[in-house]
Amino acid sequence: MKNVIIMGAAGRDFHNFNVFYRNNKDYRVVAFTATQIPNIENRKYPAELAGPNYPNGIPIYPEEELPDLIKKLNADEVVFSYSDVSHEYVMHKASIAISNGATFKLLGLNDTMISSKKPVISVCAVRTGSGKSQTTRKVAEILKKLGKKVVVIRHPMPYGDLVKQKVQRFATFEDLNKYGCTIEEREEYEPHLRNGTVVYAGVDYEAILREAEKEADIILWDGGNNDFPFYRPDLHIVVADPHRAGHEMKYHPGEVNFRMADVIIINKEETAPKDGIDLIRKNIMDANPKAIVIDAASPFFIEGYEKIKGKKVLAIEDGPTLTHGEMTYGAAVLAAKKYGASELIDARPYAVGTILETYRKYPHINHYLPAMGYSEEQIKDLQETINKTPADLVVSATPIDITRIMKINKEIVRVRYELDEIGKPDLEDILKDFIKRKGL
Repeated sequence: MKNVIIMGAAGRDFHNFNVFYRNNKDYRVVAFTATQIPNIENRKYPAELAGPNYPNGIPIYPEEELPDLIKKLNADEVVFSYSDVSHEYVMHKASIAISNGATFKLLGLNDTMISSKKPVISVCAVRTGSGKSQTTRKVAEILKKLGKKVVVIRHPMPYGDLVKQKVQRFATFEDLNKYGCTIEEREEYEPHLRNGTVVYAGVDYEAILREAEKEADIILWDGGNNDFPFYRPDLHIVVADPHRAGHEMKYHPGEVNFRMADVIIINKEETAPKDGIDLIRKNIMDANPKAIVIDAASPFFIEGYEKIKGKKVLAIEDGPTLTHGEMTYGAAVLAAKKYGASELIDARPYAVGTILETYRKYPHINHYLPAMGYSEEQIKDLQETINKTPADLVVSATPIDITRIMKINKEIVRVRYELDEIGKPDLEDILKDFIKRKGL
C-alpha cells in the first residue's frame, strides 16, 4: 500500500480522492495540502465522507509544508489536484516532490470522470474568467427553449461544513442562505437561479449526479477555474480568452480542455486585440483542428450607466478572475472608462484584514477591488474596505447583488455581461444537432 499526499484547493482534490482513492486498497491517502483558497488548511476531510478506510478523517495542511510532510508521513506519491496554474508552476511542484523522495502524479480522464445515465454537456475554459458563466447560462437558455429540462451541476466550492455540503440543491435565493454560501458561490449560483435553473453542487459528485439525474433531461456541467469535467461529456464546450492569448497552451489543465474540446468559443472579440484572436485560431489548427469554432463577444449591460460620467469610481471585479486568474482588469474597469469616470479610486490604502492580505498576495491587482468573500470575516472586511474608500460611486461587475449580504454606504451601478455569438455556427445550431443525434 502506497502512502499518498493529494495537493489541492478544496475541489478537484476531494473529487480525485472520492472516485479513485477512497476505496482503493493499493493506496492510503495520508494528507491533503491546500492553497489558493483562504482558511481551508488546518482542517480535516471528515470521516463521514472519507469512508470506512479512514475512520479519523484525513488532515489538511498548508501546501508550504509539503517537503516536511513527505518525510514525516513517508509519502510515496504526491498527486497534483488543482487548476489554473502555469505548466512551469506544475513542474516546480513536481521538482519539490521528487527532490524530497516522492513520485509526482497527475490523474487523467479515465481515472476521474464519472459516466451519467443522462446526456452531459460540459462548459469549461482555458483560464478562469474566460466567460464560462455566461456561456453556461446561454446553453441552459437554449436547451430550455428547445423544451428540455436542464439541471446545472457546478464545479465544487466547498469551503464550509463539508459533511453538510455533501450534496447541495439550489432552487431559490433562500437556499443560498440555507447553505451559508460564500460570495464566490453566490456569483455562480445566483444568475442561474434568477433564470429559473436548478443548480447542484457539493463534495460527493457521484451522489450529486445521481440526484440530478432524477429531474433532468440533460446534465449541464458548469466548470470551475480551467479544470476539466468531473463527468464524461457527450459535448464538451470550451471558452478561450484572446485577452490572454497563448495561455490555452501554457496553463494546466486548460490545455487539456483546449485539446479535447468539441466546440471552442473565442470570446470577448469585441474588446480583444486582433493578434490575440489570430493566435488562438492558429493554436486551434495546431492542437485541435476538428473542433467547431464559434466567434463571440461578451458585451456588458449597465442600468444607470449615465451616473458614471465624471465620477470617482470604485471598480469591483469578480475575485478569482483577478487573483489566480491573473487578469489585470475586468468588466467594471472597462465600463468605468467607457462611460467617462473621472478617476478609478485605488482601494489598497483603505483595505483591511483579509482584503489587505489579498492585495499583498496578488500585487498585480491595482485600482480595483476583487470581490473576495470566502468567509463571514472576509465579507465583513470587504464591506469595510468598500465603505472606507472615498469614491462617489461603486461600479460592480460581480454577478451578485452585494447589497443582499452587506450594507454599502455608496450608490452602486451593476455591470452584467452575456454571451453574444458572432455569425454561424452558433450554439443553437450545435445544440439542435446534439439533441437530434441523441434522440432527445
